[in-house]
Amino acid sequence: MSTAVAIAARRLTPEDLLALPDGKDYELVDGRLLERPMGAESSRVGTRLCSRLDRFSEDNGLGIVWGADNGYQCFPHAPGMVRKPDISFVKAGRLSGDIAPRGWVRIVPDLVVEVVSPNDSAEELEGKLEDYAKAGVPLVWVIYPERRRARVFGGDGSTVVVDEDDDLTGDVVLPGFRCPLREILPARIGIEPPADPGPA
Repeated sequence: MSTAVAIAARRLTPEDLLALPDGKDYELVDGRLLERPMGAESSRVGTRLCSRLDRFSEDNGLGIVWGADNGYQCFPHAPGMVRKPDISFVKAGRLSGDIAPRGWVRIVPDLVVEVVSPNDSAEELEGKLEDYAKAGVPLVWVIYPERRRARVFGGDGSTVVVDEDDDLTGDVVLPGFRCPLREILPARIGIEPPADPGPA
């Protein structure tokens, strides 16, 4: 039994989560551990996008990109909450000395990305999106590998659907960044059946 599971019966603090040996696999919501299951396919999509974002940000001095292990304690409506996006970005100049803190990041990220896994429930995803919106995250990308599309949420409340033939763009958060969605999605296996021509 993991350490996290062994103590899950009591309410935890963000400091407790940091101290857990297997805490990287959990978020903290209402004092309870919330497991973050991710399949290999979703993990691969996240890794490919994260590497592109990190390289672009580094080359242009734009800020810091993190993968799925990093957590944020930045929610005014729930001060003890820790959320861990699959990918996140904070602009240069927002963290002291542009140095990653030792604990949780306590400022709102400029971009968060969630890569939806078959194990994710719609309710949990919507809960995350609500928390990001309440915190004021300016840009959120939700990627659906099986559907081969993404949803983009702007800080102004706008929502845009990005199909696999379109690009994810950084807008004002990561100006100049473009990533064809198709290039980070898993390759299609086999040949798709021809479209139904309809009645003769």
